Amino acid sequence: MQYRRLGKTDLNVSVIGIGTWQFGGEWGQSFTQAEADAILDRGAELGINLIDTAECYGDHLSESLIGDYLSRRKREDWIVATKFGHHFHERFTRTDDFSAADVIRQLDASLSALKTDYVDLYQFHSGPDAVFDNDELWTVLDKQVQAGKIKHLGTSIGSNRNIHQVDASTQVGSKVIQVVYNRLDQAPEEEVFPSCLRQDLGVLARVPLASGYLSGKYKPDAVFDVTDVRHRHDRESTVQKLQEVQRIAAEEVPAGVDMAAWALAWCLKHPAVTAVIPGCKNPAQVDSNASVVALLESGHPQDVQK
Repeated sequence: MQYRRLGKTDLNVSVIGIGTWQFGGEWGQSFTQAEADAILDRGAELGINLIDTAECYGDHLSESLIGDYLSRRKREDWIVATKFGHHFHERFTRTDDFSAADVIRQLDASLSALKTDYVDLYQFHSGPDAVFDNDELWTVLDKQVQAGKIKHLGTSIGSNRNIHQVDASTQVGSKVIQVVYNRLDQAPEEEVFPSCLRQDLGVLARVPLASGYLSGKYKPDAVFDVTDVRHRHDRESTVQKLQEVQRIAAEEVPAGVDMAAWALAWCLKHPAVTAVIPGCKNPAQVDSNASVVALLESGHPQDVQK
């Protein structure tokens, strides 16, 4: 495994993390504790030390599966990132609450679910600028940092072009930006990444496999179950993306190279990107994601092309 410093934090994170939205039951599968354990154990065996979750992946369900796991392992071996701002009600249904008082309740609920007394990274979760610009919110969060409940603050921007929240990061004490970035969506390169580099902000690239489309296993006629968030994606857009994936597989991915690993390496080539946080539904997918390290070691990611 390779590790990189996460911006201005003192955290050295594995370049591959484990995204856990799927543990909340919105990706066409429900997970038992044993299945979650197997995924996280395989990650640990491969040197992965970063878990990304959120309060609204289920009603703290993802956090609870992770917390049960952590309670039986060494907590200090993992860097745990979670988020705040949303209340889960039922599958695909949430309401927002970024008020300072409720965020403290959310933090305490997350700590309880995670069975820990601190989170390494607590992220503002895809909220609008109007609530981001609330000084009271950041003052309260800073007090939680001082109290030791939060090690570092971050911002998971909702739009991958939200330069306002990125530019304001240092001012509010946010040290990490989480953003959608992948071979099909390169918008952060225009303004977000340059701002992150100027401020020495860590960058977690979420959806690095474009909701799994860049895994190469879906054809343009793929149909997703109603329990899978992808069934809500615009059909025409999905077909176009999967057609583009077929072109990329034929013209850009070297023969014999796993497309998912290639796509992750493509993200990690950008100097602003610290780590990618793909989701995974089983240990085999963890293996596939971690195989990116071999590509990185074989040469610069920029060279991972025909």
